[in-house]
Amino acid sequence: MKKIITAMLEFFISLRTAVWLLCGLIFFLFAGGFIMPAHEEFQALHTTPLFTWLGDNAPGVTWWLYGSLIVLSLVAANTLICSIEALIKKKSARAWLLVISPQIIHAGFLFILLAHLLSSYDSFQGMAMAREGEQLSLPGGITMAVDRIHTVMDPRGFIREWAAEVRCSGGGQPAAGGMIRPNEPLFHGGLGLYIKTVKVEPYPLALIQVSRDPGALYALIGGIFFLIGICTLLLLKIRRESPQD
Repeated sequence: MKKIITAMLEFFISLRTAVWLLCGLIFFLFAGGFIMPAHEEFQALHTTPLFTWLGDNAPGVTWWLYGSLIVLSLVAANTLICSIEALIKKKSARAWLLVISPQIIHAGFLFILLAHLLSSYDSFQGMAMAREGEQLSLPGGITMAVDRIHTVMDPRGFIREWAAEVRCSGGGQPAAGGMIRPNEPLFHGGLGLYIKTVKVEPYPLALIQVSRDPGALYALIGGIFFLIGICTLLLLKIRRESPQD
């Protein structure tokens, strides 16, 4: 048993393993680049969680995605084990920030992978046209009512600004409401409500996008970690290599 664990650790901490895994990932993604344009099934992938979509489609068009997921899982394990091994070996190093900066980048990468994993499992996205006074039933037992649609016209008769007053209830949370505008969504029960555009004829209509992305927070954390790690590493490298007075 000990020999098996040792062999697995040696496999995952090897730089050669990382290189071969990345080559395998490139192969699967390269194959997907040819398969996707030739099949209509992939058009639904933009609005359907990945794992749900994989279960609804034949292996003949999804095999490269399964391969990519397996390789990405191995890359994540390789990254995590290499980071732990580097921290254990260099815990007494003088330039501790220089040692830990790459591991912060690795942590950011792992958080981003986790974000994609969660989004692939339980995300949602839909579009609906709603008129004033209409109520829509949303996922999670949430009800959204569009009370009023606001528009501002320019002198030529084109819509310059638009917004909608909405109210949400259900989803295990107190009722909430507010004005949604472009780039100013309303969040309720884990759902984001975004107004995309409006029509005023023959009667006011608002195109509203409803989405849920459980991985968004982890993607933000990963991006922050990634940025901090890269900036710290660059600054320390520049400081280390700059001539001392």
